[in-house]
Amino acid sequence: MDKLLIQGGTPLKGTIRVSGSKNGTLPLMAAAILCHEKVTLRNVPNLTDVRHMGSALEYAGMKTEFLDSTITVETADPSKIHIPYEVSQMMRASIAFIGPLLAKRGKAEVSLPGGCVIGTRPVDLHLKGLSALGVDIRITRGIISAKAGSMKGAHIYLGGSHGSSVLATANVMMAASKAEGRTVIEHAACEPEIVELSLFLKELGVHIEGAGSHCLIVEGVKEYEEKEIDFTVLPDRIEAGTLMAMGSLPGSELTIQNAPRLHLGAVADKLESADVTFEWQAGSCKVIPPSSFRSVDVTTLPYPGFPTDLQAQMMAVLSTASENSTITEKVYPDRFMHIGEFNRMGARIRKEGNTAFITGVDSLSGTRVRASDLRASAGLLIAGLMADNETEVLDIHHLDRGYDNLDKKLNSVGACIERMKDV
Repeated sequence: MDKLLIQGGTPLKGTIRVSGSKNGTLPLMAAAILCHEKVTLRNVPNLTDVRHMGSALEYAGMKTEFLDSTITVETADPSKIHIPYEVSQMMRASIAFIGPLLAKRGKAEVSLPGGCVIGTRPVDLHLKGLSALGVDIRITRGIISAKAGSMKGAHIYLGGSHGSSVLATANVMMAASKAEGRTVIEHAACEPEIVELSLFLKELGVHIEGAGSHCLIVEGVKEYEEKEIDFTVLPDRIEAGTLMAMGSLPGSELTIQNAPRLHLGAVADKLESADVTFEWQAGSCKVIPPSSFRSVDVTTLPYPGFPTDLQAQMMAVLSTASENSTITEKVYPDRFMHIGEFNRMGARIRKEGNTAFITGVDSLSGTRVRASDLRASAGLLIAGLMADNETEVLDIHHLDRGYDNLDKKLNSVGACIERMKDV
């Protein structure tokens, strides 16, 4: 297993390009099952989650090829409907196979998924939405078995205790695309990745209204259009937000290319409140850091609110703010396993309920820390860049699930990061 050695205190100076979206790519790969002809996805990030999704597609009877940043997918064996635990335990996005398998093959067997340990993430909204369409669902020995029968459009409320669900919305959209009649999804996720999926489904002849809002309308089709699909994945707004935080470190002069400004409003707003300045020009963002950060209060919310996937990164930034800050987590209330690791580096953070109270310190000190999940690993990487000396980050395989060669990108703009085996 790899680890990173980070020499702190080195400003980032230069230009980094944002890769394609992880959270956009994975549902599109699942949606390729719906297509009669070959699907080509471009601007795909080189991530372990993408490769795991490719393995899952192979189990689902699809042939996949990954070359540079392009994936091609086509049907090899349409009789296959089972995604086993050895694949689904690696990533939560495996749950997104249920909808397209039902729509195209009438049945699906998917093991309950794994992914990052960031608190309880039930699949109840997926099952609720699919059941409303008339799908027969049973869970036996950790396997979700679903039969489509004759799916009919329905009016579905898809809100959960912590808001909407992107993957549940995607699953229901894909299943509803083959249901008889109209499906209305209330409290749908309105993330940009759902808009992208709707554009993909429209390529297949599915009529969708309201993508990007909390009310989606899907008109089912009897058959999908038979044509090859060539689709480009949108830029990764979470990687862009992570780079915005990194470029905010004092002394840096970082320009971020392919930054989706329209998807980063809440992130820019909170960093600007911390005294960071941004100059936006034609798809690029120049970050102008402050001499020191001001304190900020942050609350994570579903899109377009501040992303939970940038909570750990923002916590690293605020650990050296001038006064006291708070971060309240309203998406995954237990997503604070990184607090202990930040405190090992000299931060002063305490948790009460779903709120972290951050007392700013003068500086962080590098030490040995362990990444608990994907976004925590990015937060610890930022803390390592800020620290006075060397930071050793263990379990960095989490980082590779969601960031395309981030350590190499950072080294290209002046960071001093060494990847090595943890023996």
